[in-house]
Amino acid sequence: MSPYAKLISTLSLLLGTAITISSNHWVTAWTGLEINTLAIIPLISKSHHPRAIEATIKYFLVQATASALLLFSSMSNAWTTGQWDITQLTHPTSCLLLTIAIAMKLGLVPFHFWFPEVLQGSSMTIALLLSTALKFPPITILFLTSHSLNPTLLTTMAIISTALGGWMGLNQTQIRKILAFSSISHMGWMTIIITYNPNLTLLTFYLYTLMTASVFLTLNATKVLKLVTMMTSWTKTPMLNATLMLALLSLAGLPPLTGFLPKWLIIQELTKQEMTTAATAMAMLSLLGLFFYLRLTYYSTITLPPNSVNHMKQWYVDKSTSTLIPPLTSMSILLLPLSPLILTTL
Repeated sequence: MSPYAKLISTLSLLLGTAITISSNHWVTAWTGLEINTLAIIPLISKSHHPRAIEATIKYFLVQATASALLLFSSMSNAWTTGQWDITQLTHPTSCLLLTIAIAMKLGLVPFHFWFPEVLQGSSMTIALLLSTALKFPPITILFLTSHSLNPTLLTTMAIISTALGGWMGLNQTQIRKILAFSSISHMGWMTIIITYNPNLTLLTFYLYTLMTASVFLTLNATKVLKLVTMMTSWTKTPMLNATLMLALLSLAGLPPLTGFLPKWLIIQELTKQEMTTAATAMAMLSLLGLFFYLRLTYYSTITLPPNSVNHMKQWYVDKSTSTLIPPLTSMSILLLPLSPLILTTL
């Protein structure tokens, strides 16, 4: 891919995200989402592999449908209320349509089927963008409209997303698909609390982005795509694998790592809202995700194969790694002691 094309796509991604998160009018928010979609499509398909082309088409069809629903939702709301402001979404049908549109963009159940397939057809860096940066604009729209949406519907979708994200990740051997189902599960945690404490949703998203970025960049540095190849990656980079283990356990939400903080705060907030059953269900369902995170850590650090066909090749690997990995991994492991400082801002 031409460096100029890559630069234009990257700048367009930044522009589209900035337009959406700073807009208070439905048309400008929709424009930003469309710029994002058009900018990421060349990046997904840049390898010209049939799987990448298939992923691009799936992504485009889903995003186009979601954008059309979002635009129709805003138009029907403007037709009945005369308001184009994002925070003035009051018509019940418009609220339902917007919930469906945002659920499609975020990959929430039951609109999640496209997400693992698209991630599987993308490179690790593009999969990271799809899992984090491209979910930020839809989450900001959800943040701005959270007071208008149906909390029961969002809670139901969130619990099912957490359940299916953990359940369907158990049977996967492809790393990108496992991380896709991990993302679906985390989106469930963010969605369940959005109507009660939107700031907590943003905090969860920021911490999720840190942890996911460190995991994706580490896996990209070690060139690991399948569970089987994780066993041989210890020979290449033992230090990276050790930090990867901690980042994965943080993503699973184990104390005393960073990932425990959002889950702790969300369960606390749900209990305050007298949603003890939902809080218990979310805590129990996160154990499903914990299983495949533990399996990843087990494969990457404890399991060493007796013989590997390309065992000697492991010593002749590219030693250059991203400079972002150390700070991201440090933050994804060590931020829990800052929780008193974070609690004052919520």
